[in-house]
Amino acid sequence: MIKKDKDIVSSAVVSKKERITNYFVFALLVLGAIVMVFPLIYMVMTSFMTKNQILSGQLSIFPNPWVFGKYGEVLRKGNFISGILNTIKVEIPVLLIGGFTSSLAAFSFAKLKFRGKGAIFMGLLATIMIPFAVIMIPQYVMFTRLKWTDSLLPLIIPACFGNVSMIFFLRQNLSSIPNDLMDAAKLDGCGYFRTFAQIFFPLMKGAVGTQLTLWFMAIWNDYLAPTIFLRSEKNWTLQVVIRSFNTYYAIQSDYALIMAASVIAMIPTITLFFCFQRVIIESVAISGIK
Repeated sequence: MIKKDKDIVSSAVVSKKERITNYFVFALLVLGAIVMVFPLIYMVMTSFMTKNQILSGQLSIFPNPWVFGKYGEVLRKGNFISGILNTIKVEIPVLLIGGFTSSLAAFSFAKLKFRGKGAIFMGLLATIMIPFAVIMIPQYVMFTRLKWTDSLLPLIIPACFGNVSMIFFLRQNLSSIPNDLMDAAKLDGCGYFRTFAQIFFPLMKGAVGTQLTLWFMAIWNDYLAPTIFLRSEKNWTLQVVIRSFNTYYAIQSDYALIMAASVIAMIPTITLFFCFQRVIIESVAISGIK
């Protein structure tokens, strides 16, 4: 009986320690969340502030008074609208063609048997480790000789051949699908492409949609490549236009206009993430486990 009482007391002490630990971890997570979210909130609030309030030298979160005209002013700037349209011109062919070629490549690496498949896949996967800063000068020289610079072609054509990260994640997703479906398709007389299009692609539509969403966000926020390859203002993508806003309007201390442009540019990616948040996290988790 005494031993039983000691066990109850020790379990109560352990549970109390666990609660204290959980409270401490929760407090740290809340503090970290506030630190991460505060710059975003401050950016949105700054877009409604007056110039005098921003330059007052005091950290104020809430605008006084509220100014709503900066968003309309941003949209009236011709470069901003053209930047959105140019980004969409890059997004559509890349996501459609590049998504198709990436899913087809992932199917080949996951389900087909050919000599050197493992070595080719590992070599392809190794290119993820190469930062863009290493290859941007050779790419610029190559595209200059092809007379593609100062156009959207350097941003579109290479991506249409596929995305290595998407190929990797889709291959991991396909690895969880039984190979018996492949054998059944062969018995029914299906070729490789028909097997991919009618059997495997419908099974990985969720993973494809997730990867296309992440790819959309990456293209929408891409800054370095458009800065290198695009010179004419008429070809600038959205992030390059925002950089020009920062260069021009920062001299005039019109930070509210810069923040308003940044908020508008952020809306599509934030909306996509919250709409597909659960699917994105599940897809990445499944691919990581495999």
